[in-house]
Amino acid sequence: MYFRQLFNDDTACASYLLGCKSCAKFAVVDPHVDLVDDYIALAQGQGVPIVAVLETHVQADHVSGLPDLVARTGATAYLPEGAGVDFAHVELADGEVVELGNAVLQARATPGHAAAHHAYVVTDLTRADEPWLVLTGDALLVGDAGRPDLHAHGETTPRDMAHLLYRSLHEAILSLPDHVALYPAHYSGSVCGRGLSAVPASTVGFERRNNKALKHPSEEAFVEALVQDIPPTPDGQDAILAANRAGRPRTAA
Repeated sequence: MYFRQLFNDDTACASYLLGCKSCAKFAVVDPHVDLVDDYIALAQGQGVPIVAVLETHVQADHVSGLPDLVARTGATAYLPEGAGVDFAHVELADGEVVELGNAVLQARATPGHAAAHHAYVVTDLTRADEPWLVLTGDALLVGDAGRPDLHAHGETTPRDMAHLLYRSLHEAILSLPDHVALYPAHYSGSVCGRGLSAVPASTVGFERRNNKALKHPSEEAFVEALVQDIPPTPDGQDAILAANRAGRPRTAA
């Protein structure tokens, strides 16, 4: 399996290019609009097409590179079921898989940061039938959990979202074995969490033992901590969400 983690330090975003070289299928997960050329150049350097672009959720802090990648590569867009976007895509339900040859991504519903949010559990079938890593988006970060307020609206409060996130973390992510590598969508400097580590990768077991957001003795204690001292909303959040829901590439003014 080919796997590369790419960074945009301006927004402290991590994104991923991965897939199967022998079957010539690559995917990009949580692409940043400013890194589209990099994903394409890396894939071309390996002689492998990008056939899939996945989001863990509709991003609120930066413009997604998904529409540009789809326009330039012809890849299929995948988003969590119920994401509420206005462009052609495949809706992934909890448990569904995207096969990239010997690299298999399984969607696990992890609502709480956003109502429609997936983690992607990745297995390399050339090595084992068990998961090797998990791409956690904004659900579980290195050193913290995702904030619950950015996608709360209407009658759904940040507290409601925090309850959802607690259950998602314990049922969908922390149910994975300790050795599974954990790769989030953000690191230190992001507004999507508090006190994030500058180390942009971890393991499920290390976070289970050391992540302060997972140290609370009960769901209610977790919720109470998560809704306190929430950082300011990202600059231009409404415009960013609108752009990411519309899904128009930058070349289409």
